[in-house]
Amino acid sequence: MRWICVQAGGAAALLSAAACVGGLAQGKVAAHWPTNEDLRHLRAMGSARLSPNGTEVLLEVTDSTADGAASHLWLVDVAGGEPRQLTFSPEGDKRGERSGQWAPDGRSVFFLAKRGERVGLFRLPMDGGEARRFALKTPVTVDASKSPGAIPPESARGPAAAPAPSPDKGKPEEAELEVSGFAGSPDGKWIAVIARDPETAGEKRQKDAKADASWVDHDQHGERLWLLDSATGKLTTVAGVPADVRSIAWSRDGARFAAVVEGPNGVSDLRPAATAWMVSMADIAHPSLLENVPATVGDVVWAEDGRSLLLEAQAKADAPPGVRDLYRYTLATRDLRDLTDGYSGSIAGGMVALHDGAIAAKVEEGFRTGPAIVRDGKPPEMAKEPMRTVDRATTNLGQTGWILVGSGGGHAQELLYTKTLGAETRVLTTPPMGWDDLRRGVGREIRWTNEGLTIQGMLYLPEKAGVGGGKVPLIVDVHGGPTGAFSDRHEPLYDLFLGRGWAVLVMNPRGSTGRGAAFAAANKDDLGGADLRDLMAGVDFVVRSEAIDPGKLALMGYSYGGEMAGFVEGQTDRFRAIVSGAPVTDQFSEYGTEQGSWYDRWFYGKPWEHAEAAVRQSPLGHVAGAKTPMLLLQGESDATDPLGQSQEMYRVLRQMGVAVDLVTYPREDHGPLARGIYGMPSTEPWHGFDARQRILRMFAKAFGEAPD
Repeated sequence: MRWICVQAGGAAALLSAAACVGGLAQGKVAAHWPTNEDLRHLRAMGSARLSPNGTEVLLEVTDSTADGAASHLWLVDVAGGEPRQLTFSPEGDKRGERSGQWAPDGRSVFFLAKRGERVGLFRLPMDGGEARRFALKTPVTVDASKSPGAIPPESARGPAAAPAPSPDKGKPEEAELEVSGFAGSPDGKWIAVIARDPETAGEKRQKDAKADASWVDHDQHGERLWLLDSATGKLTTVAGVPADVRSIAWSRDGARFAAVVEGPNGVSDLRPAATAWMVSMADIAHPSLLENVPATVGDVVWAEDGRSLLLEAQAKADAPPGVRDLYRYTLATRDLRDLTDGYSGSIAGGMVALHDGAIAAKVEEGFRTGPAIVRDGKPPEMAKEPMRTVDRATTNLGQTGWILVGSGGGHAQELLYTKTLGAETRVLTTPPMGWDDLRRGVGREIRWTNEGLTIQGMLYLPEKAGVGGGKVPLIVDVHGGPTGAFSDRHEPLYDLFLGRGWAVLVMNPRGSTGRGAAFAAANKDDLGGADLRDLMAGVDFVVRSEAIDPGKLALMGYSYGGEMAGFVEGQTDRFRAIVSGAPVTDQFSEYGTEQGSWYDRWFYGKPWEHAEAAVRQSPLGHVAGAKTPMLLLQGESDATDPLGQSQEMYRVLRQMGVAVDLVTYPREDHGPLARGIYGMPSTEPWHGFDARQRILRMFAKAFGEAPD
């Protein structure tokens, strides 16, 4: 069967049911563009893992915002049967079940969930029965309440504060671990567990007595490594691997594993400080440090032959922190070889060592994101997949098939199956995600040149654009980063704008990923300079070439996008309204209060040593000419771009007489607030709705339209 669908822009096209950009479900054409309330009722897919026998997918599904945004595990039938929910949460559990993994024999599933006071590790048998929690109790080794100078002192605590006598006098205190990560060995015998040192009874008494001063960067607790015998439940500490452990990678034979350690107490704010360790199951008491592994090491996987490790680390070229290359580390010789130096795209994670010796890894190339094949001596070759943005590409140990999660080209999130990367795919039946009767827009890639560089953008046009010669308002959205990028993915917020008849323009100016290390580095010591001119050149291009009303322009952005919104505020009056979410406005105060400063240091150095550069790259350094109404949206618990950044801009504009509003959201950190605003599931039921409502009203007023 084939369907007529109306795309954003008004053109009718004859498409298959799977490709209908308006969104088809159960034989019906999508009925309407989403409302603000509709965006509270959308689910999202997370991790997806193919079963060892290749017949089922363990899929993490996050409930909609309106339903609490807890995650649960579902089983999806590769052959096309109806999906079924596998895990359920008890009353009071707000987060649900996550991090699902198959046991190697496929007879059970492991996952994390918070039941009671702590997050624990559970095993669910697939032949029936309840999930059972592993009893991960350990003798206490870290107890700050017994440190010299602890308050209150032992002598002042008195009998009422003394701990209850132990039933087994002399037995060390035990406490339950709170698990943050785990990885099972391929042979099924062991589970490597990452868990934070547990709180002791003495430490709890200190908190209850309000003796709770926090000595910054001197926390004795850390994320440590443990080994769990999956048959007996016995727990053993891997004492030789230091804190803080971030990831684990098992060899295929289960005889060894590598652990990546970040280092505790903010050491990475001083310098890159990651290390990699090797643990042999024959001698777990004596892990060895892997020499010559870069201090920027991130993800690690084992090569197929077990003789080398494949790892991500900072690119060889001068580029912002987080721009990565793939490396091969030979265990016998400690040799490190860069496999992707000079690549014209960007490495984005998700490595899988293939049976033929190659690597599959997620990459960005312009507005496309998806898996690529990397072979020694050759640049990555991106697989031809039907979705423009593949967020996840995973397989099982036998690599009998691949599962893809992604969106783009007018499609909301889909779950696809293929035998091999780049081969024909088919859409699997998933739980309803909330898009059955909602329309979706399609972006069109555009390009222009500015100051010697070609810049890429994507334009979303509403149906009425150009009809009868009519021109439409334009919203410019600026991505986070700077080393981020837009891709052709589904953004529910843009559908909300399109339904109002507003066009949306997104751009990847210099400093964005997806165009190689040199392009990502092109805004070094130039934030708010040529990158801003790239954006304005893009606005000029679409105003000249498309049905855009030049008198009805608005701009928004979050994080770095919010920072660029601040630069726009002070340097042009072409926009009728500006929305700045979680911005950087003052490089001096941002540097001193953000969670980590290493990233910013690459762009302009330490601000007290480069004061002129810091002022030049601060939006507040250019705000004297500000006139445009601005809305600031800020999470109160934001540790990435703290609340003070928005407060500074608000005070300046308010005292200058510029129309400005600051709206703060309790409990919200940097990423969660952004996800809620853009229409992804959020545990805060109304924050995203409130922000979108304010944005819609502000833009409607700026465009001379009546608000809802």
